Amino acid sequence: MERTNSDCIIVGGGPAGMMAGLLLARAGVAVTVFEKHPDFLRDFRGDTIHPSTLQIMSELGFLEEFLRLPHQRAPTLHAEIGGRQVTLADFRRLPLECRYIAFMPQWDFLDFLARKAQALPGFTLRMGIETTGLIRENGRVAGIRWAGGEARAPLVIGADGRHSVVRREAGLKVHDFGSAVDVVWLKLSRRADDPAPAMSHAGPQQGLVLIDRGDYWQCGYVIRKGSFADLKARGLPAFHAALAALAPLPAERFAEITGWDQVHLLSIRMDRLETWWTPGVLCIGDAAHAMSPVGGFGVNLAIQDAVAAARILAAPLRAGRVPDAALAAVQARRMFPTRATQGLQRMMRRKRNDRGEAAPRPPGFIRALARMPVLAHLMGRLIGMGFRTERLP
Repeated sequence: MERTNSDCIIVGGGPAGMMAGLLLARAGVAVTVFEKHPDFLRDFRGDTIHPSTLQIMSELGFLEEFLRLPHQRAPTLHAEIGGRQVTLADFRRLPLECRYIAFMPQWDFLDFLARKAQALPGFTLRMGIETTGLIRENGRVAGIRWAGGEARAPLVIGADGRHSVVRREAGLKVHDFGSAVDVVWLKLSRRADDPAPAMSHAGPQQGLVLIDRGDYWQCGYVIRKGSFADLKARGLPAFHAALAALAPLPAERFAEITGWDQVHLLSIRMDRLETWWTPGVLCIGDAAHAMSPVGGFGVNLAIQDAVAAARILAAPLRAGRVPDAALAAVQARRMFPTRATQGLQRMMRRKRNDRGEAAPRPPGFIRALARMPVLAHLMGRLIGMGFRTERLP
């Protein structure tokens, strides 16, 4: 059985885990990131890089190189409400270096962070290792186990997403807010004569999100929770017709979807841990608070968690002992923006009737944006910077 030791173990190589690992290694901590997949190549993950995350990349000195990677820029986000285009968020007045959201495949973002982190002497990335349990000693978590070995450290950071093994094995209590919808993702080719991208294009009963990925459209179709089997039972022609009724694209374009293997289900959930830590363990990112895809907040919030955690925990980790008060300080720092963001997401989603169907009108918050365009700048600040923006030490 393999046995290793570090100052800090991070479970999960997503945005929170990779950023936390990079920042801790940069601060002189010996950190090992364990990622269960052999690579980062998974479609339909959160691909929004918000202005505040781009600001972190700038503070690290990475921004110019990072922006050479293929990406699309959105200085504004739009939706169709009542048959007309409405600006939901405008980032062009933000007091930051980059006043736009960058859409970039998450695997490119994570590969970039991994390359930068692996250039640091204290950083180790272990791919293809799935954590199965936690090691406990003297009332504290002292490491992790996997099928072929174990690793020990004074702190285990759980950054392994909404189905976190770390938070489950640590026995942390979850408050589930529920969700009335799921999202199915698919790709369509992008043509030169296609209309300008609308980030969100909504109809009265469902919604359709279109993201311009350069040579293709990434499409997210909102459905009633648990209704994916019913959608498939109605057949592909009915699915094509439902998409065409919402999309600003010609109906014949959806004939590109020739099988259900081209359609991927994302089960939506929104939850939050009551306490993010127990002695020897801290959860951040989706492991601490699963977010709805509304507004694309998840990646940005995870990055901000990682920055705060690295700033607060680097010195204790270098000393080889992490007091409970330091773990509580991370949660105290990040709980308000988490609660506020989830509250905003709940305001932005549609109410549903007793049969689980969407109300015929968008929620009042969205209708207010349509009536008062100045609110788009406020939304640009909330989406682009969050409720509490973290800075590097």
